[in-house]
Formats: sequence, C-alpha cells, structure tokens
Amino acid sequence: MDIKKEKNLLLPYTLTIRQNDAEMSLSDHLEELRQRAFWSVATLISSILFSVCSVKSIVKVLQEPALGIKFLQFSPGEYFFASIKVATYTGLLVSSPFIIYQIILFILPGMTKTERKNILPIILGAITLFLSGLSFGYFILVPAALNFFINYGAEVVEPFWSFDQYFEFILILLFSTGLAFQLPVIQVMLGLLRIISGDTMLSIWRYVILGSTIIGAILTPSVDPVTQILMSSIVLLLYFLGAGIVILIEKSKKNIDYNKNF
Repeated sequence: MDIKKEKNLLLPYTLTIRQNDAEMSLSDHLEELRQRAFWSVATLISSILFSVCSVKSIVKVLQEPALGIKFLQFSPGEYFFASIKVATYTGLLVSSPFIIYQIILFILPGMTKTERKNILPIILGAITLFLSGLSFGYFILVPAALNFFINYGAEVVEPFWSFDQYFEFILILLFSTGLAFQLPVIQVMLGLLRIISGDTMLSIWRYVILGSTIIGAILTPSVDPVTQILMSSIVLLLYFLGAGIVILIEKSKKNIDYNKNF
C-alpha cells in the first residue's frame, strides 16, 4: 500500500493535541482528563465528608445572623437532611479552588501565550469576587433580610423558624450573591473576545438598571424589598465596574498597538 494513502487512512485515528510544544496522543489526553476528574471528585467527596463531621460548627456559623431566633424541627429527620445539605454546599465551596486548579492544568497547555496571560487573572478574579460575594451576602444581605422579617411581624407573631427552611434560604442567598459577583468577569471575557465594547456597555445603562432590578428579584429567595434593593444596587455597581475595567483594557491595548507602530 502506498505510504501516503496509509497515512491518510490512519489520520482519523491518530488525533494529537499539542502540549507545551510537544504532541500528546488522544489516549494520553483522555488519561490526563481521567486523572484530573478523579482527583477533583475525590477532593469534593473528601470535603463533603469533612464538612459532615464538622457540620455542627458550620451550622453555628450560619446561625449567627439569626441570633435570638429559635429553630424548630417540624418533621422527623429534618435536621439530618438539612445538615447534609449544608455539608454538601460547604464541601463544594471548599473544594472549588482545587477543582478550578485542575481544570486550569488541563486546558492551559492547549492555549496560546496570550490566552494564558488572560485566563489566569480572570480565574483569580472570579474566585476573589465569588468569595467577596459570599462575604457581602453573609454580613450585609442576610442580616438585612432577617431584620426585616423579624421586625415586620414582631408585634404579631413569635419568631420560631423551620430549621430546614432557614438554611435553604441562607444558602441560596449566599450562593446567589456569589454568582452575581461574577458579572465583571463575564464582561471582561466579552470585552477580550471583542463581542461587546466598554463604551457599548455604558451606552445601554437604562436597560442595565431595568435588568439589575429583575436580577435582584430573581436571585433573592425572599420577597422583602430591602434585600432586593441591596442585591439590585450591588449588581448595578458591579456592572459599571466591569464596564470600566473593559474600557481600561481597551485603552491599554490601543496604547500598545500605537507604540508598536512607532
């Protein structure tokens, strides 16, 4: 058989992926993917198990914003299932930096130098903003929402709350706030991909105000106006922050291109 024909026949079965200027076979690539996935899942399970063992301490931390409130167990096993839910969320949060690190190690070799320079600051910024969102939710949003509910019905009802419903409320609110803080990261990625410019982001500010109101209503599990206003305000602030960062990046790129030409 002709050598060229033989190579053409084998071509679909010899898919290779470039890694650090060296070629990596498809089987090696899949093996690396398997190893990354294994360590990520193992870390997630270990974090959840550790959180289950420490769930009482975690529960006490999450109860801090609701000091003075008595929690009741309205059904058999409510505390057990709620604690498992809390441990799962906590395990996911604790293991997420390691999982993200494994994803970076997997996709980084296939990127260009420019992409590598951009992806690392974006991921670090995403992690920082997510943790900032959790802190904002825990120290500001959650106390504001709880104070509203407690004071609104203080003269009519005694505050006895369901253990499961309280933790479902606080966990959803915290993670929703963490996700809302990812808005500048999304804007920067859109700007780097040249899908939308910073000036265009600023020009649609009227729609952004409307959108932030809708997002605030969707992301907050409660219907109280205080929490929704706070969430909408922070989303609006994050949007303009992201637009400003995109404009600065665009200006720096223009200056670099200008210096190269001259």
